Amino acid sequence: MPRLSEVIAALDALWPAERAEQWDAVGTVCGDPEAEVSRVLFAVDPVQGTVDEAVRLGADLLVTHHPLYLRGTTTVAASTFKGRVVHDLIKHDVALHVAHTNADSADPGVSDALAGALGLRVVGPLVPDPSDAAGRRGLGRVGELEHPLPLAEFAEHAAKCLPATAQGVRVAGDPAQIVRRVAVSGGSGDSLFDAVRAAGVDAFLTADLRHHPVSEARAQAPLALLDAAHWATEWPWCELAAAQLDEISDRHGWGLRVHVSKTVTDPWTAHAASSTTTLAASATRAPSTPDSLGAPN
Repeated sequence: MPRLSEVIAALDALWPAERAEQWDAVGTVCGDPEAEVSRVLFAVDPVQGTVDEAVRLGADLLVTHHPLYLRGTTTVAASTFKGRVVHDLIKHDVALHVAHTNADSADPGVSDALAGALGLRVVGPLVPDPSDAAGRRGLGRVGELEHPLPLAEFAEHAAKCLPATAQGVRVAGDPAQIVRRVAVSGGSGDSLFDAVRAAGVDAFLTADLRHHPVSEARAQAPLALLDAAHWATEWPWCELAAAQLDEISDRHGWGLRVHVSKTVTDPWTAHAASSTTTLAASATRAPSTPDSLGAPN
């Protein structure tokens, strides 16, 4: 069996820490470099549910996309939920390693996995990494559908292809608009609107879209927007990453048993559809009556 340091070296070759954004916190959080590794679990979030899953599996290493401590901490006391995660990992000899924005920009990376889940043929990165002469690394991906679809059908297709969540997929745009060329970005993507417009795509699928950026983007261009759950857009990477480590294990004769977490760590648990009569009813109220839709942000 390989040592943890050997497995981490292989993961660092896939997702070099120096390619992470400056604000990010990637790399090994805990674990003995000399410890042997036989079983690895990939997950999106380093939360109690995935740690418990790693312990049940007998995993020696948990690899997550999201950092445990993105902004640092002054305590790992077990009285805090993140501290409890650290205590349980160490108590059960489970190492934790994080690949975040260095996995986002990798070739292949998070958005390649998202594009693959949607059946898109990737034609290049949305925001190319200037240090990559081959032009394959970078944030987001631009892809093409095999057959054009109306926006409404593409949204239904995306909802079926991605892991099920309470949110599903929200849509901004004409349901009949034809979608051929699509930009995708796993995780929060509303900072990429300038690049999306420059890419000349029909639609952009990402997560965590907010009211004002969406309103402004729609006002600037006839761009269809699809907002999926953050966790759902990044989970396909776990399967890609697990396959990459499987290949490395086979090549080195390590015999690793590699797993992908099926624990749903999306924080939203339910969705109540709006009534079609709500807006009509509020419109009949006197102007002095507070708007039932709430004050603007």
